[in-house]
Amino acid sequence: MIKLINDLSPDLTIVLVEHDMDVVFAICDIITVLSYGKLLATGTKDEIQSNQQVIEAYLGQHHA
Repeated sequence: MIKLINDLSPDLTIVLVEHDMDVVFAICDIITVLSYGKLLATGTKDEIQSNQQVIEAYLGQHHA
C-alpha cells in the first residue's frame, strides 16, 4: 500500500485513516492526529514525532 500511494501524483490530495504510525510516517506530508475524536496535533512527520501529546497517546516514551 505504501508503494502504491507513494507512486501516485503529488498533485493529489488523499485522506487516509491509518493507525499504524510507521505507515503514516512513510507516506504522509501533513499528519493530523486524533485521540478519542479530539484533535491532538497537526504537522509534518518531525513535528508529530516530537509532539509530547502524540508521544504519550500513540508512540510511547521510547520512540523519540
